[in-house]
Amino acid sequence: MNEPEKTNNSDLYARMSRAIEFIVAQKNEQPDLETVAANLHMSPFHFQRLFSQWVGLSPKRFLQVLTVEHAKQLLAESTGLLQMSEALGLSSSSRLYDHFVTLEAMTPGEYRSAGHQINIQYGFHYTPFGLAFIAITERGICHLAFIDANEKLSHLKAFKKQWFASQINQNQTSTEKFIQQIFHRKEETHQPLSLLVKGTNFQIQVWRALLQIPSQKLVSYAQLAQAIDNPKAIRAVGTAVGANPLAFLIPCHRVIRATGHIGGYRWGLTRKHAIHAWEIAQ
Repeated sequence: MNEPEKTNNSDLYARMSRAIEFIVAQKNEQPDLETVAANLHMSPFHFQRLFSQWVGLSPKRFLQVLTVEHAKQLLAESTGLLQMSEALGLSSSSRLYDHFVTLEAMTPGEYRSAGHQINIQYGFHYTPFGLAFIAITERGICHLAFIDANEKLSHLKAFKKQWFASQINQNQTSTEKFIQQIFHRKEETHQPLSLLVKGTNFQIQVWRALLQIPSQKLVSYAQLAQAIDNPKAIRAVGTAVGANPLAFLIPCHRVIRATGHIGGYRWGLTRKHAIHAWEIAQ
């Protein structure tokens, strides 16, 4: 298996994730710049420069956006944001920064056949949020996940099991183009991003609703259930959110608890905090 080429972004994320973990753990004490920098064995000046370079926010501003009060404010602002059930039922497109994103669901026959006659290319690439596994088809991106370096083989094995009837091959060159388009705005092509997903009708309905949540906005699981005209299905909505096969692209990270607490995240709470901060800075 070819090793992905490491970028400065990956090294920076590894350092900043440790900083974020410390800030989150100590947020009630509101640690100052010197305290956080000392925990990373860095000078305050160097840490401030690196943190601002990666996140686009100062550590002080990051602490402010971490508060439950700030999250509650965003939830309040989102009231009515997803109250467009008829449109959600018909729409499969959305905006992701400067991208136009379209979502296509596999047919029931394709679902049952586990992707028979679908050719898939995959790659491992470093992103602003660590190592990612991405898989693409001629019809769009079918999988995107953040993983640890020691999970490459196990993740690939699980992916092949899920798509056992497909032709699956590694192609770092092809997948790199998509990574650049998704995460590096200076290099994006402004071409639409197509997503190909397989799931139950309910899951796809939830994933399409997630695409309607703008960047820098947050919604609760209850608001999401209300948006799909199924207000009592909060638990089922949460399960569908957790089953999202396309990290970042289908923005399940923008769903938090109604209390303002961040809740769970399939790819780690530190990464969820990091993505929130990164989006706010864009």
